[in-house]
Amino acid sequence: MTKAIFEVSTSLRCAISVAALTMGWTLWLAAQEEPVGESQASATVDQGGVVLLAIDGPIGPATSDFISRSIERAAEISAALIVLEMDTPGGLDTSMRDIIQSILGSPIPVATFVSPQGARAASAGTYILYASHIAAMAPATNLGAATPVAIGGPTPATPTDPPDETGEPPPGGEQEEASEMPPADLPDPATTLERKAINDAVAYIRSLAEQRGRNADWAEAAVRSAESLSAQAAFENNVIDLIANDLADLLRQLDGWEVDLNGTTTSITTAGLLIERFEPDWRTRVLEVISNPTLAYLLMLIGIYGLIFEGYNPGAIVPGVVGAISLVLALFAFQVLPINYAGLALIILGIILMIGEFIVPSFGALGIGGVAAFVFGSVILVDTDVLGFGVSVPLIFAISFTAALALMGIIWFAMKSRARSVVSGIEEMAGTSGRALESFDREGQIWVHGERWLARASEPIARDQNLRVIKVEGLLLYVEPSDVTN
Repeated sequence: MTKAIFEVSTSLRCAISVAALTMGWTLWLAAQEEPVGESQASATVDQGGVVLLAIDGPIGPATSDFISRSIERAAEISAALIVLEMDTPGGLDTSMRDIIQSILGSPIPVATFVSPQGARAASAGTYILYASHIAAMAPATNLGAATPVAIGGPTPATPTDPPDETGEPPPGGEQEEASEMPPADLPDPATTLERKAINDAVAYIRSLAEQRGRNADWAEAAVRSAESLSAQAAFENNVIDLIANDLADLLRQLDGWEVDLNGTTTSITTAGLLIERFEPDWRTRVLEVISNPTLAYLLMLIGIYGLIFEGYNPGAIVPGVVGAISLVLALFAFQVLPINYAGLALIILGIILMIGEFIVPSFGALGIGGVAAFVFGSVILVDTDVLGFGVSVPLIFAISFTAALALMGIIWFAMKSRARSVVSGIEEMAGTSGRALESFDREGQIWVHGERWLARASEPIARDQNLRVIKVEGLLLYVEPSDVTN
């Protein structure tokens, strides 16, 4: 059994080392990628060009850091306009608010453009679109569905007008009617927690709409009942400012456009301006890798197991070093991710219980409880339903299945060892043969396994007589004559 435990721990140490090398290689590759256009930006945009940024995918800490720093850099080089191309299903509330704060405080006009055709600005993207100085969309795009998803539960249905006598829906469709719906008619969430989350989101998006002079009623409907609009409907309902086929068309329409920039009316001139795309630098790429919930989850496991193996094998160094670095990186990732600390506590408890099964076999009690706590904790670890910001469920069950197999192996070895005869220790003395070192009636010295023992017999024993040990009580052996030659 000890050998099996050693082999399991050796395999896990090897796995930790391979994972650490893979993680280091990934981070090194991210650091080596030169941001496209960064070296040329100051040569072109210095003269008042257009800075092009992109949000493609879920909005998280890496995205908000990149957008915020890029807006600051664009202000430093006196860019004339920032265009934020966006295609996102939504993202984390904290990251969204960081981006919006950077846009609201920007000394340069920010035009958010939902592009290319087929893109969307759902959930967090709708808030960012409302916060921008200029809101534009390409044809065949959509926005909306801005209800906070972390509160859970189904979204209440929005009441709509019945069809007219001809059976056709009213002119303008449901989307147009939703924009004109008074806030009082919108369905209210059921629980206090849901009401708090939705009312906070409603107040936030209405304040953005009022500041930019856009349709605040539809913004509220997008939050309360997850309303969505196409580009054309959004333009007709004063949700966006214009529709553009592509970036060139957008810049052409914005030439001479006036915006309110921190209380000052500013005219935008785009004719003849050079366009420079800012790409994420190595810092953003590393942050994007580390803040991935699945990778953060793996880093945490590597860190915990690495420190445990270092404790079991002091001086091994590699598990301790890799574990400490991985755990610090995981804690950093958890700092910027919406972590449920009850889930984190369950994961740690599960690992402790599984390790306890290795040390003190309880025939499955500790191990099964540990696997169950580990699975439940992993599932609820990331406290959000935002697409792209959850731990991979197949990965959770793969790791749990591997741990369960290891535990079943330990239990099997433990049960097998119970069926074997004792081969060492004082209990093994029963049944062994020995030789009398002297003649005695009741007690005397005998020779067993190359050692001198005090023995007691129920009949007289002669010198050099062969004996068999019947039982052991402390350091006293009970013997009887035997025909077996020792």
